[in-house]
Amino acid sequence: MTTTDDTQLRATPLTAWHRDHGARMVPFAGFEMPVQYRGVLAEHAAVRERVGLFDITHMGEILASGPGVEAWLDGLCTNRVSGMADGKVVYTAMCRPDGGVLDDMLIYRLGREDWMIVCNASNHDKIAAWVAGRAAGVAGVALDDASDRTAMIAVQGPEAAALTGRLAALRGSADALDALEFYTAFALPRPGGRWIVSRTGYTGERGYELYVPNADALPLWEELLALGGDLGVEPIGLAARDTLRFEPAYCLYGHELSEDWTPLEAGIGWAVRLKDRDFVGREALQRQKDAGPPRRLVGLEVTAPEAVGRDRPAPIARQGAPVFCGDEPAGFVTSGTKSPTLGRSLALALIDAGCDPARLTVEIRDRRHPVRVVSYPFLAARVKGDPRAAR
Repeated sequence: MTTTDDTQLRATPLTAWHRDHGARMVPFAGFEMPVQYRGVLAEHAAVRERVGLFDITHMGEILASGPGVEAWLDGLCTNRVSGMADGKVVYTAMCRPDGGVLDDMLIYRLGREDWMIVCNASNHDKIAAWVAGRAAGVAGVALDDASDRTAMIAVQGPEAAALTGRLAALRGSADALDALEFYTAFALPRPGGRWIVSRTGYTGERGYELYVPNADALPLWEELLALGGDLGVEPIGLAARDTLRFEPAYCLYGHELSEDWTPLEAGIGWAVRLKDRDFVGREALQRQKDAGPPRRLVGLEVTAPEAVGRDRPAPIARQGAPVFCGDEPAGFVTSGTKSPTLGRSLALALIDAGCDPARLTVEIRDRRHPVRVVSYPFLAARVKGDPRAAR
């Protein structure tokens, strides 16, 4: 990775391509990243209906190896990673001792002593320091932060399998690619360094992630665009990435996840395995589970009947909008938008567990609007076996 001279933001191997092809660039997690190309609604639809490419090189990749890695890593993760088969991927959180979420992440087991931690860009430095501190003095554990030399491209959408299968580098791996189930991965030896191919997408659509050496990123990106013209492939920015992950209600750190609340409160209790194991934060999470979490994540739809009655759209409850139960403050919106696919004003909100759902309102531009509690995910993930849809 490099830095730009004017802003000191970090650049991915594709930053110049994004600029040259009309992307609107913004700072994000210390990187200069494309927020959109031809508009969020068009890019959102492209992924739901065809196939889109995402530059997600800003994510962090930390390699962990050695005979002691499996047990060591299991002691850091809320979800169980011990006993995973080679090629399996697990979604988990890492927590502080008090149960606050340091980050949510993916753990890859590429081989018995060959593991990879994929963390959020905004938390990379924190997680790299956390795992390094926890590994200090532990026998049989070696860490290698590969983030600066690894690019990551996601291919997402109904045509993702057709497009990915056309790549020249994967022609000899057609069987492995066809057999790749959701939350699995395989490593592919390459002249400039191995590629890792996985299926863990964050849009609710079928898709693949390609981890490659930085030098391979631009040729790969351009090959995907050249091969997918008849499939309608196009580059997708961060804005559509957010609306796409919102519809299936995938949590995003800084929105639904924070050090200030636990995974049980944040709606990812399914990724917390308390039985017959120990990990950092376990005692706090067990106590909270026994007592009942004081807050919970709910799905909301802004109904605003008086506005709808005048044939005007319901207002959008953005992140941070206060939620009330009667006249009492009850929580806040963690994510909210008008769903491009469903056309409804929807939100996720963290509220006090004892709130009466029938009395909830949300404050938007100094005015209270009625809401109704709705189930989430708002849009069912279209991927068989998606563990994050199992709420």
